[in-house]
Parts: sequence; C-alpha cells; structure tokens
Amino acid sequence: MATLRLGTCSWKFPSWVGLVYSTPEGDPEGHGYLVEYARRYHTVEIDQWFWSLFGPETIGLPKPEDVTRYRAGVPDDFRFSIKAPNSLTLTHFYQKADEPLTPNPHFLSVELFTTFLELLTPLRPLLGPLMFQFEYLNRQKMATQARFQALFGAFRRALPEGPAYALEVRNPQYLNRAYFQFLEAFDLVPVLVQGYWMPDIRDLYAEWRESLWAHPTVVIRLMGPDRQAIEALAPEGWNRVILPKDDELPGIASLVQELLDRDVDVYVNVNNHYEGSSPLTVEKLEALLGTQPTG
Repeated sequence: MATLRLGTCSWKFPSWVGLVYSTPEGDPEGHGYLVEYARRYHTVEIDQWFWSLFGPETIGLPKPEDVTRYRAGVPDDFRFSIKAPNSLTLTHFYQKADEPLTPNPHFLSVELFTTFLELLTPLRPLLGPLMFQFEYLNRQKMATQARFQALFGAFRRALPEGPAYALEVRNPQYLNRAYFQFLEAFDLVPVLVQGYWMPDIRDLYAEWRESLWAHPTVVIRLMGPDRQAIEALAPEGWNRVILPKDDELPGIASLVQELLDRDVDVYVNVNNHYEGSSPLTVEKLEALLGTQPTG
C-alpha cells in the first residue's frame, strides 16, 4: 500500500504558534519546535543545508550537533526530505548582472556529496528523498539538456546506493520524453514543482502520468509563483492564507490520489509562499484527500 506524507518546507516559524505550536517558548532553531511539529506531521523538508556555497574554498555543511538534535526530536516513522547543498548543483557562482560567470569547482563533486552524506549518518534511518535542485540553466551555464543529463548521469552512477535520490530542474523545456526516460534509467525520484515559472503540475501529470507511475516515489513541492510578492503581503508572518489556491488544490489532490492508487509513495512539501501558510494548505489537502493529521 502506498504512503502519503504531507508536510511543510521547514518548521522554524514562530508565527505558527496557535497553528502548529502551542507555546512561543519553543526553540525554533533546534529541538523544541521540531518535537511538537512531529506530533502533527509525518515529514518535513530541510533546506537549510542547501545554502552552502560561500566562496571557492568556503562550503557550509551540516553541523553534527544539528543533525543529532533533529534525529532526537522525531519518532522512528518520521521522514526528512533533504535538499542537497547548492555547492553541488550550481554550475557557477551567483553573480551580479555585470559580472562574468565564474565556474563552481565543486559542481557535482562526488567527494563533497560523500562528506555531506556522512554528516547525515544519524538521520540515515529517517531519510526520505535527497533532492538535487538545479536553478534555471541558460546556455552559458549548460549548453544542452543532453549535456546536463550526461553530467548528472555520471554523477549518479558514482553515488552510494541506499538513499532515494531525487531530481528537480527549473528548465521547463527539459520536461520531455528524454528527461522522464532519464529519471527512470537512473532510478531518480521525480520532483514536480508548482510555481517558479514551471508548467502547472496538473498539466505535466496529465501528459506524463504513465512515466510517473513507473517510480516508487514522487515528490510534489508546492512553492507558489511569486515569493517576493507574497512576502510583502505577510509582514506579520505565515499564519493565514493570503493568496488562496482553491481553484487548483482539488486537481493536485486528485493527481496525488491517483499516484497512491498506482502504488506510488508521495511526498507533498508545502511552502509558506504557496498560499501564505503551509499548515493551512496542508489542512486543505487533508480534507480533500480524506486523510487525518497525526496529532
């Protein structure tokens, strides 16, 4: 029987007091909030280790004490989906408009990833998909889709077996037959993104559903179309729906249910930027799917 895991992108939001947390005295950066979060949800996405590329010789990786605290804060049936460091997935350093591109020497470094994975050792029993997220790759950064798949395919072949590896791209033109065949050939979990100028996942699913059914797991990330706009509307935090998506959530729930019916495990990771409050969006999805919260 397939498993549905509905959760949020991070948990460190004091504005969730009253929605998820019972008291403002929790420790949002470490243990307290996560313990209470895990009584309500089965999964969470960790993106804090994604932001890791601070210079040619400066890479930020997980602190062992954080990894240990996170493991201690959740039950054994909880799962973390984790974004791999962008020091692995950025082809070049971030640059201003008038600056030349500088190649990232750590791009798709198996050695760096191995170090990252070793630091996650306490979490290994609770790992959901490890997600490799790529920014939009223009022709200066990546000549062709075929080149991208060749590079990432070689990287994937060198990775240790065990974790479920997931791939997220931000090039809409990559989402074609060659891409979905690549995912299947390299045993990569598809990551479908709603927002960020990507195709509507309802349309994407309608076109490629049979390819998606071939995978044991699919990740759906509800991100929203305009991060800056919704942040401007949420000066007091993320405790209310600001830009409701009631027109699209039933279709998303329907495709999630169809994946489950096809024996595909589904992670749905909801960002505050999607509607304004990811816990409230999760509540809507629970109602549409007929599921019950854990707490």
